[in-house]
Amino acid sequence: MLMHDNMSSQALREISPVVLAYVGDAVFELAVRTYIIADGHRRVKDIHHDTVEFVKAESQARVIRQIFDELDEEERDIVKRGRNTKTGVSKHAHLRDYKMSTGFEALLGFLYLKGDLRRLHDLINKSLGTTGDELTEEGEQDR
Repeated sequence: MLMHDNMSSQALREISPVVLAYVGDAVFELAVRTYIIADGHRRVKDIHHDTVEFVKAESQARVIRQIFDELDEEERDIVKRGRNTKTGVSKHAHLRDYKMSTGFEALLGFLYLKGDLRRLHDLINKSLGTTGDELTEEGEQDR
């Protein structure tokens, strides 16, 4: 992942949840694409199709609902802020799923900008249904 200066939790609270979700969306999509291509050579069309299955609002909403009770208080607050923020309307998702996925993406953006890569990787691995051994703290694959 690209390096940046870590931001404090206080500074991150001043950033709009929509902006956190914007960053989180990019982080998650990159992680999912990396996960999918690590499985071997495939056509880009197939990679794209599988990526969409992971990153669509319905899938993200399912993930955040499953792991919500495992989040700490600060993480739950970020998810709620993202979920409750005024956003556009999705053509492809139910409003409830779209709002929950925005909360999930806001959390990922928050963790990324905060520099908490260990927790970010933990949540991404859970969302991919992996054991967590695939990514190290630095984000490199274990060999």
